[in-house]
Amino acid sequence: MQGDGLGGLRPSDLLLFGAVVAAAIGYAEGGLLARELGAWQTVSWALVLAAPLMIALTVASALRHHPGGGPSAWFAFAYLAVVSMYLGFFAWYRGLAIGPMSRVSQVQLVQPVLTIGWAALLLHEDLTWPTVVGGLAVIACAATTVRARVRTKSVRVERDS
Repeated sequence: MQGDGLGGLRPSDLLLFGAVVAAAIGYAEGGLLARELGAWQTVSWALVLAAPLMIALTVASALRHHPGGGPSAWFAFAYLAVVSMYLGFFAWYRGLAIGPMSRVSQVQLVQPVLTIGWAALLLHEDLTWPTVVGGLAVIACAATTVRARVRTKSVRVERDS
């Protein structure tokens, strides 16, 4: 979408929607699997299973567009891959495994808002009012969801003797 999200839908928006759905399924299944296997095993097996496709796509992309960059760029790439993504997912899946998944998962909704805030503070990125209002709405919705109590009816079962 263009123009602060006010443009029409495009085919790329459907791809983005599909990515969101796939990520949601992956997080839910990964959280359940982390309860059985453990956090680091879940992340590691996910990478092993995805490796054949990722290797093929990486080789195809590298053949078309030769990857370039200096040592600092490759160091940053390695840091993001190992520390931010791989090790970061250990903590994420551990949290999903030990907490109520529906509440723990809402924490991730706040991460993009914090990223935008830090970018504004540290990198002097421009913040528009729609961005600020949208970010506050996301935080409010996530907080409301985390604090909501799930009410269940207890069913009393009587046995015939």
